[in-house]
Amino acid sequence: MTIRAMLAALAVLAATGAAHAQTLERIAEDGVLRIGHRDTAIPFSYVDATTGRAMGYSVALCEAMARDIATAAGIEQLDLAHVEVTAQDRFDAVAEGRVDLLCGAATQTLSRRERVDFSIPTFVDGAGIALPAGGATSMQELEGGTIAVTGGTTTEEALMNMLARTGMDAEVLTVANHDAGLEALSDGSAGAYFADRAILNFLVRERGIEDVVVAQDQFTVETHALALARGDDDFRLAVDRGLSRLYLSGEVEALFGQAFGADTEMSDLLRALYRVSALPR
Repeated sequence: MTIRAMLAALAVLAATGAAHAQTLERIAEDGVLRIGHRDTAIPFSYVDATTGRAMGYSVALCEAMARDIATAAGIEQLDLAHVEVTAQDRFDAVAEGRVDLLCGAATQTLSRRERVDFSIPTFVDGAGIALPAGGATSMQELEGGTIAVTGGTTTEEALMNMLARTGMDAEVLTVANHDAGLEALSDGSAGAYFADRAILNFLVRERGIEDVVVAQDQFTVETHALALARGDDDFRLAVDRGLSRLYLSGEVEALFGQAFGADTEMSDLLRALYRVSALPR
């Protein structure tokens, strides 16, 4: 690469960084917060089949703290633009500036923080497996079988690492989303579906799926957070202030109940996460 080409590339990177670092300034001008959401990451981030609206726990968190972001931007009214993303392109959407805030089911990792930044934690969960009722009851019984997992997720990475570490012989079937994973169980193309336990439990319970059980095994402990552009300290501060307000006021409990069901108890680990993560003013 010539010196001229190198300087041109650095100029592009600097311009991109500067654009990302001015999220609040842009919001102050157009009054729009662009929220990235998934289509089928129930109950965290999904599209309601009846209304076509973006819904879910993470989406509700973002919507509830919109006034905090409006205050930080110095405006009274803030409009929300919901932008659908996939498990595969969601971090690209943040890094490229197509969305301001990723309100999905995103686990924060060091490798992901090379591309995007994260808010304070919003949830804690872990990978588990859904199995056909009456069949295998544990991971060990899946030797020689097929395990489905959504591609482009930390659960896919965790599954591959676990198989390599244990030397377990199993075929991995990569699927597009949770619906496809459960369908693979139903039609027999997979003997298990590997995904976040909170999502698996919610889907099985809410849809009344009687021929699928969620095993008690939890293979990872992962903290979710909202993703935003790197280097945008003022915007991240506004997001963290909004989340801290929700945690400290107890409003987060109502949002949890609406998303997961009024009869679903918040775990002690999740309550502890909110207490530890909330930042005082």
